[in-house]
Amino acid sequence: MIDYFKSIDEQLFQFLNSYHSDFLDPIIFQLTQTWPWIPLYLFLSFIVVKKFGKNCWWVFISIGLTILFADQFTSGFMKPFFQRLRPCHDPMWEGIVHNYGKCGGLYGFASSHASNSFGIATIITLTLSDRFRAVRWLFLWAILFSYTRIYLGVHYPADVIVGGLVGVISGLLAYQIGVFLNKKITQNTL
Repeated sequence: MIDYFKSIDEQLFQFLNSYHSDFLDPIIFQLTQTWPWIPLYLFLSFIVVKKFGKNCWWVFISIGLTILFADQFTSGFMKPFFQRLRPCHDPMWEGIVHNYGKCGGLYGFASSHASNSFGIATIITLTLSDRFRAVRWLFLWAILFSYTRIYLGVHYPADVIVGGLVGVISGLLAYQIGVFLNKKITQNTL
């Protein structure tokens, strides 16, 4: 059964990775980096402060916890535990996989890029969507950000899908912790 899913994952990877162009390669490579998204992160931080004012601390703690949980679970636990080679490191794909730029660490299951981006999309949606409905579009950003990893040949689709699920769960957990802390501290100051 696992071999069946692995075969489908590899076929889907080969299909998705084969669609690339010399024009898009440097653009996609930049989009997978953190720095092009700094204006987005600053804008989201502004919206958090605008909505919550001085009480925004719990949202930023929740965001930090989301990234901590998502990144540590994928990089610190899953990659060393499963030891699934990234496509760009797997000899099976030598000469077949399109890889532009760096390959990254040896193992790729599950994607930290996907877990972090879906975690951010989840926590921001939970905290802001009641007032700023457009933040739900962050899931589209998370999909694009995660897809860049397949395009660049550094992750299989399953790496990205599982990473995204880890991110959503991390965001949900961190949100609950943030709400709990906010209630506890708010009650103690009254």
